[in-house]
Amino acid sequence: MDANTQLQDSRLANAWSELHNYAVSGNPLHADSYRLAFADPEFLLRRETRGIRFQLELLKPDLGQTAQGIENTVVVYGSARFLAPEDAERLLQDARASGDAQRIALAERAVRNAAYYDAARRFARLVADYSETRPPAERMYICTGGGPGIMEAANRGAHEAGAPNVGLNITLPHEQSGNRYITPSLSYKFHYFAMRKMHFMMRAKALVVFPGGFGTMDELFEVLTLVQTTKAKPVPIVLFGSSFWRAIINFDVMLEFGTISPADLELFHITDDPAEAWETIRTFYKL
Repeated sequence: MDANTQLQDSRLANAWSELHNYAVSGNPLHADSYRLAFADPEFLLRRETRGIRFQLELLKPDLGQTAQGIENTVVVYGSARFLAPEDAERLLQDARASGDAQRIALAERAVRNAAYYDAARRFARLVADYSETRPPAERMYICTGGGPGIMEAANRGAHEAGAPNVGLNITLPHEQSGNRYITPSLSYKFHYFAMRKMHFMMRAKALVVFPGGFGTMDELFEVLTLVQTTKAKPVPIVLFGSSFWRAIINFDVMLEFGTISPADLELFHITDDPAEAWETIRTFYKL
């Protein structure tokens, strides 16, 4: 029975692959009424079947992580644009060789921002090193959005410690793939931002947010709102990079205008030290 099921699964997967390859080669897929409903791309991509696609994006990463023992995660958010220190330094050398003042200025900024990449990498290593000493049920695994920059740095830190780590990637107009440090069997791709953000929270025991752009802000305030409104259990929320966060968001002004309460300022902690970020999480859970 098992062998027969695997054979059927293989045939279905191969059929999907053939259809996909046909489409990406520039050949239009035409509706086929006789095609099995669950093997019919035109049917599954209809507006009316959007709910089915939501369910699939909920189930696939959930079942996959459960099967691999991923129950507790530390989610790391941050800019996709920050380079690794070695790449930033190489960029600066090339810029200086060119003599172009604008290139030099941008490269110098990249070198400054690379410090955040290094910090995210070191933080993830601390989480991975701790988890290695714990029973499987008590381990925490690094989870990111799966892209470059800060996400790559956190996946890299866990990977270098030999720990499994998760990447929840998203399809964008300019196609990207998961960074090379994600555990391959834990690298997932989403179409819907909403489902991706839901998966970030489903297993999150803590969130560490590095400087970032619109996407990072969206993710941060979604989490703060969920915790503030008790739609999600309280978890440590660490904002890394005090100069960035205090410049970009004036929480005291929000308090002055009465748009938040004094207690809301206790929902997060600001730090510039990877060890302090990890200690904040350990203290919360009395690890």
